[in-house]
Amino acid sequence: MAGTLDGIRVVDLTTVILGPWATQMLGDMGADVIKIETPAGDTTRNLGPRRNEGMASLYLATNRNKRSIVLDLTQQAGRDALFKIVGTADVFLHNMRPKVAKKLGLEYEKFASAYPDLIFCATYGFRKDGPMADNPAYDDVIQAASGLADLQTVTSDQPRFVPTIMADKTSGYNAVTAILAALVAKERGAGGQAIEVPMFETLVDFVMVEHLYGAAFEPPIDQMGYQRLLNTGRRPYATKDGYLAVLPYTDDNWRRLFEISGRDDLIGDPRFTDITARVKNSQEVYDLLGEIVATRTSAEWKRDLDDAGIPVMAVNTKEELLQNEQLLASGFWRLEEHPTEGTLRMTDPPTRFSKTPSTVRSLPPHLGQQSAEILAEAGYSEGEIADLLAAGVSRQS
Repeated sequence: MAGTLDGIRVVDLTTVILGPWATQMLGDMGADVIKIETPAGDTTRNLGPRRNEGMASLYLATNRNKRSIVLDLTQQAGRDALFKIVGTADVFLHNMRPKVAKKLGLEYEKFASAYPDLIFCATYGFRKDGPMADNPAYDDVIQAASGLADLQTVTSDQPRFVPTIMADKTSGYNAVTAILAALVAKERGAGGQAIEVPMFETLVDFVMVEHLYGAAFEPPIDQMGYQRLLNTGRRPYATKDGYLAVLPYTDDNWRRLFEISGRDDLIGDPRFTDITARVKNSQEVYDLLGEIVATRTSAEWKRDLDDAGIPVMAVNTKEELLQNEQLLASGFWRLEEHPTEGTLRMTDPPTRFSKTPSTVRSLPPHLGQQSAEILAEAGYSEGEIADLLAAGVSRQS
């Protein structure tokens, strides 16, 4: 069965995580993704453990369902080849800063004049009409700039980074959403268009959903920050033998919790009777919850809270996720045989479509593995391809 984006071609001129992860999601949905790489290759090719050079774990995690071609864009012949290849595509994605993109002749206007139906997506650190447009941007930089690092002072003595690539992956999802929306608009007659996905503005938007709070009004009518979340007591709670996430949320959840724990005296306590009161008294709520959870083992709480319909979950380690019963039963962990890298573990595309399933059709390619075939598809003859390879403009692995 064909995927949702079967017949759509994407040219991916991105590196590291944001762009490659976004285009992998498009590839999972059925798109033909052409990965354009420099002669040195994507930097993630050598990030993490590996069996062979250029095929490290971070690269493998974000580059399935793609074909790789090497182009040296410092040479005019490389830029010409890129332009011709983009002409065969529906979507072109790059993650170069505006100044760098302009230097290489990658402005939207140049492509739009030749390919008016092209969806041109540029993703980088900051919106190009602001004073920080050409600042370099990596995940840590954006976590700091967006206020996300400062939020960690709730549980730390200083700002800290969230230990996952939050800005890259959030922006990657945003890029996928924008590209899909643009494809729908194109089907409805809008033609091609330029898309800008800035990491900074994307993550500020992400953070401020709940933390704009009182500043949602002008002038502000309360402080910024959703206090239930900005609370040292909000954490997994220690039981007698481990840790649990316990989240009585509704009024009935709290009443049942008090009954189960033998604290009937708290059922009518005005601090806990409704969500407004609990938010107002969030520090006391969390302190009390921690005291209650500490009185039993994890298994006892899991049994009693599940029976009562109160949300509860064990704290999984990274290692435990590999054997998690839900993930195993749903087929989330896949084992695939790569022709050179052996058995690889990877995630299944998490979103499921009933009629147009996402699939893993090909495993991450070696650097320049499909250079010759992609150039041929763009209209180059065998002789012209041989000349490009001989001149170092391209490379075939």
